[in-house]
Amino acid sequence: MKKNIAIIMGGYSSEYKISLISGGVVYDYLDKEKFNAYRIHIFKDKWVYVDKDQKEYNINRHDFTISLANEIIKFDCVFNAIHGSPGEDGLMQAYFELIGIPQTACDYYQASLTFNKRDLLSVLKPYGIKSAPSYYINLGDPIDEDGIIAKVGLPCFVKANRAGSSFGISKVYKKEELLKAIDNAFQEDNEILIESFLNGTEVSVGVIKYKGETKVLPITEIVTENDFFDYEAKYEGKSQEITPARITKEQEEKVSHIARKAYEVLKMKGFSRSEFIFVNDEPFMLEMNTTPGLTTESILPQQAKIAGISLSELFESAIWEALGEIK
Repeated sequence: MKKNIAIIMGGYSSEYKISLISGGVVYDYLDKEKFNAYRIHIFKDKWVYVDKDQKEYNINRHDFTISLANEIIKFDCVFNAIHGSPGEDGLMQAYFELIGIPQTACDYYQASLTFNKRDLLSVLKPYGIKSAPSYYINLGDPIDEDGIIAKVGLPCFVKANRAGSSFGISKVYKKEELLKAIDNAFQEDNEILIESFLNGTEVSVGVIKYKGETKVLPITEIVTENDFFDYEAKYEGKSQEITPARITKEQEEKVSHIARKAYEVLKMKGFSRSEFIFVNDEPFMLEMNTTPGLTTESILPQQAKIAGISLSELFESAIWEALGEIK
């Protein structure tokens, strides 16, 4: 019997367009001999199944089923391709756990924790995982510009705490630029994170569960044409993503160990992609993504390809892992 797989995509955040592309790639590459794949668009105003003719059918949110030609379609597993809320912050994970449908991403607590950059880095710090000096502000807090600069220095990065794809991030060189950058970050989230600028080599490390084992994928080096790895650099070709990264064997072993340690300490499942910057051979963690981009050009698929894992194998393995069946 072929398994019914719901591929959820879209979401409520600024990342929805990228998520639709990722979900479309999963749909295209999933082996149709083994799976009945359904594209499910999740938006604030509608949850719908979209068929090959772009016709939409409403999802029954009580049990996540669809009614087609007097037949009720139930899903064996959900493939989570939503970047940002509600697919990366734990909301969909908790919903599927409540109604008893396996899904390919990590569990709801891990999703919520990793989506909150401040909380993630705080939890990992006691395990020896280093991060940049930082300063936190919530919407409505008084803004002490001199205090911020005394803590993190200049230049610094101002980031939305719970956003991806570099939305709400600015690099600040002068005190006069700080308030504008803070306002920009508050457009994406009501919590922000201000971090010291770390001058070094930026790398991205994919860690996945693959055929029952935790696997660290080949490391990618990020070389951006822009001032930092912003949205334009990520998605509009303004960067080089070099896999495997041009780093020393010692650096490779160190950052691979730390990325695996973070994955295992947090009891992660599914795909993850963690970002680091090397300063004097020491990797500093920036963040962890738990539903990373899955387009053919995205970093994690690039890494899997170098590791000899095709997109079909990558996606299929995630489903079998979620179902508890190691193939």
